[in-house]
Amino acid sequence: MGQLMPIFSSQTLGHESWRLVERTHDSTRAGLHETLFALGNGRIGVRGSHEEGNLWAGTMQDSVFVNGFHDTEAIHHPEGAFGLASQNQFLVDVPNGKLIRWAVDGEAFDPRTGSIENYRRVYDMREASLCRSFVWTSPMGKRVSVQSRRIVCMERPQLYAIEFSLEALDEAACVTIDSSLDARGKSVTATDDPRLGSAAAGNALLRIDASRDGDSIVLAHRTRHSGLLLASAVAQQVCGGTATSEPIGEPDCPGTRFRVQLAANERAVLTKYCALVSSMETPASQLARNAADLLRQARSSGFDKLLAEQCEALDRWWQDADVEIEGDELLQQGMHFNLLHLLQSAGRNGRTNIAAKGVTGSGYDGHYFWDTEIYIFPVLLHTRPELARKLLEFRFHTLDAARARARELNHPRGALFPWRTIAGGECSAYFPAGTAQIHINADIAHAVKRYWEATGDDAFMASQGAELVFETARIWLSHGAMSGRDGVENFQLHTVTGPDEYTALVDNNFYTNAMAQMHLRFAHEVAHWLANADPAAARRVQLRIDLDVDEPARWRAAADLMYLPYDAELGIHPQDDSFLSKPRWDLSAPNTKRPLLLHYHPLVIYRHQVCKQTDVLLALLLLGEQFTLADKQRDFDYYEPLTTHDSSLSCCIFGIVASEVGYASKAYDYFVEGVRTDLDDHHGNTVNGVHTAAMAGAWHGVVAGFGGLRMQRGIPAFAPQLPNGWKRYAFKLKTGGAQLRVCVDHLGTHYQLIHGAELSLVHRGTAVLLTRTAPRASFPVPTPLVDERATA
Repeated sequence: MGQLMPIFSSQTLGHESWRLVERTHDSTRAGLHETLFALGNGRIGVRGSHEEGNLWAGTMQDSVFVNGFHDTEAIHHPEGAFGLASQNQFLVDVPNGKLIRWAVDGEAFDPRTGSIENYRRVYDMREASLCRSFVWTSPMGKRVSVQSRRIVCMERPQLYAIEFSLEALDEAACVTIDSSLDARGKSVTATDDPRLGSAAAGNALLRIDASRDGDSIVLAHRTRHSGLLLASAVAQQVCGGTATSEPIGEPDCPGTRFRVQLAANERAVLTKYCALVSSMETPASQLARNAADLLRQARSSGFDKLLAEQCEALDRWWQDADVEIEGDELLQQGMHFNLLHLLQSAGRNGRTNIAAKGVTGSGYDGHYFWDTEIYIFPVLLHTRPELARKLLEFRFHTLDAARARARELNHPRGALFPWRTIAGGECSAYFPAGTAQIHINADIAHAVKRYWEATGDDAFMASQGAELVFETARIWLSHGAMSGRDGVENFQLHTVTGPDEYTALVDNNFYTNAMAQMHLRFAHEVAHWLANADPAAARRVQLRIDLDVDEPARWRAAADLMYLPYDAELGIHPQDDSFLSKPRWDLSAPNTKRPLLLHYHPLVIYRHQVCKQTDVLLALLLLGEQFTLADKQRDFDYYEPLTTHDSSLSCCIFGIVASEVGYASKAYDYFVEGVRTDLDDHHGNTVNGVHTAAMAGAWHGVVAGFGGLRMQRGIPAFAPQLPNGWKRYAFKLKTGGAQLRVCVDHLGTHYQLIHGAELSLVHRGTAVLLTRTAPRASFPVPTPLVDERATA
């Protein structure tokens, strides 16, 4: 195992499986809790800061985001070279509609004055809401009860809403509530940490219009460089007491002041609806009008109806996606937390994707990586396949940009997807650990392959999938070359970087070569299928991309001759041609500083045998049918002591492979490490946003690790084990137009067909067919998860 340790134990947030409960405001944890309490709907992300914003000590990033809404800036290379990425795209802080300030009998609320009692904030994962309550006694002795509820509407992707109330306790009081739309620029500190966001993100908007209609406000902005437009609007109303209102604020922070006279024990309730409409989905001329329409509809519905819609939407999600763990409350809490944030992070319109930090923070500039296809995509494929398709549509939508990037890198044909992007252009300023990771093409093809096998969606393959697979496959032939090795001609890939970013610009990275081989074979298969199943579609694709008739055969030939490194003496797969010749980095040395990327020059790291994350083992997992159990065990034993797990993508893969090769305690430890990556802030940077790939890894840890799921041409195959201390675990899986429930307990493994006419599966090598008339099958007590040596 690595040496990751919790920075903050979230046991301070309680043990409840469906709720995080903050019982005191701790300024040292405030930034972390902003991330953990963030709400989103795949489009809007609202960080979990207080309505009063930076009045609360420790507030770090009181921000609201729109997935994909970005500005651009030049990438400055002190020493330039042809083809280096020239323009960064970064997620923009958009106007913040949740700002509320208030006073009682002229005394402005400040958490640092007076006293606070009965403080509680509850992040409810079952309904994706954030509720808050406390009693404030002012310096003059006035007592008020404060309550708020907040949601980001799943069913209305351009809307979020807040209900805020003040109750006069003991005696009458006059309260003032200032409700604002805050578009003031934020100061963002520049940093050398490559995981953080752009310093320009807080000041990327130019106000171009503003309007007010009663207590409703609309601001219009344009990004400074990308030219995207945004209408931000709020509508607000107060019920209870005797209220008057007046406009307040400055041009970049307009608002409404409500004065409410309250009798003793009377409550004033402010309901605030916030809309964000952008030119990414709405014509510029209609932005303000659409925002105003959304607010009218929201006011007509009311907060309670919006919350009811939210609960119904989340009920549907949990019906399909919940992973039940009976036997450890903290792990169950972590699983619910992860699954909610995955839903909140996923773009739903085919024009946005899933950022590494979701919609919870500006870390990594809001960029999309390979994390989507390899880690997150399978979770959504088997819980919300229609959403998984939208993620593939995003890649198709940005295919032209990938074609342009390929030409910049001297590929005469085909498409090369960027390592990190928002709108399709390459944003990685450090090409050794960015653009050189051309395995992203195969990662996308792997997602297309898995989607097609699980859904049978021939229409997608004919209209988008085939072209996506063909154009990306072309890169392998122009990048690679035939070369002799030990008297044998092989197809080899030179000067690439695999998933392990502590080793860069190498020849024949094992993961890259193995995934490229899969990709080329799949492209050949798709070409053959399309020509026979839909000749008209095949002809359209052929004409659109100028596909030569012999290209598919050349893809297959290159795949069959692909060189996969193997060291017969050690019985392992070298990570690349030079990896084994380097000295090993002693990670147990007391003076080793972590993470390595923040303390050592890349050249120091590159000249050692040391891994940031899984590389070879990931290939063994994704392409597991090609390798023996003994192969996997020897590779695990070799690479585990060399891996720092400085990437949050690492632990989950090690845990799954450990489970497969019989290392029970390691498998469990890695799972525990991964499932609470953000709740316990294992990497010390959750303040900048959650780690969506690690969140998906928690699902894989149960389903593919302990459940043993491996998809075999669309057929799920299981080898379930029950971890010690667990009473049971259960999950659901969609595939082949059907839905399956799997439950593993001390009595055995139980399969149930939930939806669909029939479903084929494999249980430990035994074929099973579930039908409407015979929807259940059970098998004896599963193999206990205990340590044992794997055998070939």
